[in-house]
Amino acid sequence: MKAKQVTMFGLLAVLLSLMPVTKGVAADLLPPQQAIQVASAKLQEKLQDKSFTKDFTKITQFVNEVIYPHTDFDRISELVLGKIWKTATIDERERFKHEFQTLLVRTYSRAFVEFNDWSVRFLPLEMGSDEKKVIVKTEVLQPGIQPIGVNYRMLLSNGEWKAYDIMIEGVSLVTNYRSTFTSEVQTKGSLNAVIEGLVKRNAEALAAKPAANS
Repeated sequence: MKAKQVTMFGLLAVLLSLMPVTKGVAADLLPPQQAIQVASAKLQEKLQDKSFTKDFTKITQFVNEVIYPHTDFDRISELVLGKIWKTATIDERERFKHEFQTLLVRTYSRAFVEFNDWSVRFLPLEMGSDEKKVIVKTEVLQPGIQPIGVNYRMLLSNGEWKAYDIMIEGVSLVTNYRSTFTSEVQTKGSLNAVIEGLVKRNAEALAAKPAANS
């Protein structure tokens, strides 16, 4: 998959987790579903403040505060790097986690500004009381088009459910980013070079206007 396609996939994936939950279902959600609903509700409430959405720095800070408690960035980073993670130094791992989190948060933030007319329907979830991993299945709804299947891989960590992957119509966000970063490491020659590229891209994107392409 080409870099541009991966970027658009990432944008769509994170966008879908920002959308408001269909009214009337929140009370019936199980804990893994509630983790997604809580973040969605907080973000959707902020969308009502049009002055807030004009300040991209504030948006990015707010989005990071909202999604961080419900997202396992450590696990996502490890899964995204795959085999590369095993040979990375502790410093490289920490730097990559920081820059990759920044990448995802700024992508969330741009989606947060640009889209607000979707809704999410949670599909039935069956789970035992001792389960530590589940897949939360949802459908993204918009008038005039077929529902889009969006599933979240969730892990129970220290008593809290956190997302560590998003799948759109069966296509994994983690798998796509892993393909991208594996290719970049091969092209640039090292993980450190890839991290430096991320640092530059993140700095440029955060300095740009929200409508700019990243």
